[in-house]
Amino acid sequence: MTLPPMADPRRAAALRLCDTLTRAGFRALLAGGCVRDGILGVPPRDYDIATSARPEQVAGLFDVCIEVGAAFGIQIVVLPEGRFEVAAFRQDGPYSDGRRPDYVAYVDEVEDAQRRDFTINAMFLDPATDQVIDYVGGQQDLRGRILRAVGDPDQRFGEDHLRLLRGVRFAARLGYTIAPDTLAAMCRMAPLVTKTSAERIRDELVKILTEGGARRAFGLLDETGMLVHVLPEVAAMKGVAQPEQFHPEGDVFEHTLLMLEYLERPSATLAMGVLLHDVGKPLTQTFEDRIRFNNHDKVGARESEKICRRLRMSQADTARISWLVENHMRLAAFPKMRESKRKRFVRHEAFPELLELARLDCLASHRALEKVEAIRDYAATLPPEVLKPPPLVAGKDLIAMGYAPGPLFSEILEAVEDAQLEGRLASAEEARKFVRERWPV
Repeated sequence: MTLPPMADPRRAAALRLCDTLTRAGFRALLAGGCVRDGILGVPPRDYDIATSARPEQVAGLFDVCIEVGAAFGIQIVVLPEGRFEVAAFRQDGPYSDGRRPDYVAYVDEVEDAQRRDFTINAMFLDPATDQVIDYVGGQQDLRGRILRAVGDPDQRFGEDHLRLLRGVRFAARLGYTIAPDTLAAMCRMAPLVTKTSAERIRDELVKILTEGGARRAFGLLDETGMLVHVLPEVAAMKGVAQPEQFHPEGDVFEHTLLMLEYLERPSATLAMGVLLHDVGKPLTQTFEDRIRFNNHDKVGARESEKICRRLRMSQADTARISWLVENHMRLAAFPKMRESKRKRFVRHEAFPELLELARLDCLASHRALEKVEAIRDYAATLPPEVLKPPPLVAGKDLIAMGYAPGPLFSEILEAVEDAQLEGRLASAEEARKFVRERWPV
């Protein structure tokens, strides 16, 4: 089977890389996801090469190589078009840590295919003939839209526990059915997923949330039993009832799944904000005149921060996600805000993501988008110089006016900016007069 041609400079570079290895007397094949994506007609994200050359032999053929896993047969070859993983054909030894083999043995391509995770990811392409080489039935599973572990699924998931999450991601993104024996193994081995490092879990969750099929992915995480181990706070949303007049779609978990379904190429922070925006509801549910979730936004922000820290997310992403969760209810008060408060809100760097979160929130509940659209239209009319105009006075001006540096400075400068944003002050002279009248020296 011949792959469709693709106008991708990285593909051309990968083929040149293979040609260099071949001319040196080695077998060199494109491998894994790039072959799968090529068959599906999807532009590959990366091009990986499998070869009969050993790592030191690869390093001797190219000017720039990075040894990221030489002990496991892997070199990164750096070319102008990008970085390319070049791995020796290998058979893995035992996986004592559930992540990496204790050792590898160099073998041929047939045995190399047997160690890979899923059949659709275990095919090769021979650049010399442009033909797919398939030792595991990957092409048949692609045609049948089936995700199947290579060989014994218990062994594959036992070797690298992250494959449990990868299986969910591939099945959801591609819309494939998981083979019964593979699914059964995922359910049996679900608790092992927590033995994977927080960083690897984080990266896989971000891919699940941003690559497409997030709703089905979280359904599969729940079905296999992984969700309660990876994100128990999200699992706790199941069965948490909501008032029908605001949420006819169902409980908090179903509402969140609907929002995930509507995501379209989101940033990682927006996707995490959507996933966690109601994470405070299970902790705040009360039954008064109706079901209520008082302060669930603030409680949720604290829970979101804990989750992000547990997943080793960056400080910037953690702060942004927590801000989205804490402020997702605040838009309801937008029409009653003072103009200065509205402008400060709109100019926050994460406000566009908050607005999208609010739109998805409405779509997944009452579907009334008028308020969100009005806020969007308002924000669109405000150029940067109106949202954040040059300050009319600064600290040095206050000192020149006879004020001593201290906490009062912040109060004065904020009040001046408020008046400026509301159109009550337009010049430095007006601002100084305003300050003298309100805070006489």
